[in-house]
Amino acid sequence: MYGKGILRGLSVTFKHFIQTYVDDLRYGWRKYSNKEDNFAIRQGPEAKGAFTVQYPDEKIAVPERFRFTPFLVVEDYDHPERPGQDWCTSCGICAKVCPPQCIWIVRGEDPNTGRPIPEPEAFFIDIDICMNCGYCAEFCPFDAIKMDHDYEMASYDRTKYHIHDKQRLSKEFSYWKSIAPTTAYEEMQARGGWEHSDVLKEKKKREKAAAKAE
Repeated sequence: MYGKGILRGLSVTFKHFIQTYVDDLRYGWRKYSNKEDNFAIRQGPEAKGAFTVQYPDEKIAVPERFRFTPFLVVEDYDHPERPGQDWCTSCGICAKVCPPQCIWIVRGEDPNTGRPIPEPEAFFIDIDICMNCGYCAEFCPFDAIKMDHDYEMASYDRTKYHIHDKQRLSKEFSYWKSIAPTTAYEEMQARGGWEHSDVLKEKKKREKAAAKAE
């Protein structure tokens, strides 16, 4: 009322402005020289004054649920049975639910019979069109597409670098577990194991067949 709210807001701004210089005088160059030790302090709850991050030399860790462009999950390259195998079955659900329609999939075919096989021959995502909504990852029935944490993708040639192909989109399952351990664990519990859902189904079939044979 009568500008009191504006004055309170300006007082907070002015307080931070003064504390910035007081903090700089207290620490001197040490505030920015030893970045590894001081960065956590400057971004912590006890920090005073300016909270500016010296990007790109300093970067704030993104939350686990942070989402940017999607990527495709493949088996680890040192997997004993399925090294580098795609989790994607090229069912096309992600392309159907994508609001801006930025996903293109080419389904693989058996070279001998010409019949479709459950893996993508080609997979493209235009990151300039992608709105990072996460629908593709949410609706994927095989947990094969996830939202990445890599947000530094600027370039001067959008036709060459901004359309990601299957080679660039494919990342190991261990990478997903490293950037989103809690989410990966929750998905594992829902699937019933760390393996791909098709692999888990085959194991259950073999166990049932072995049980009947006994």
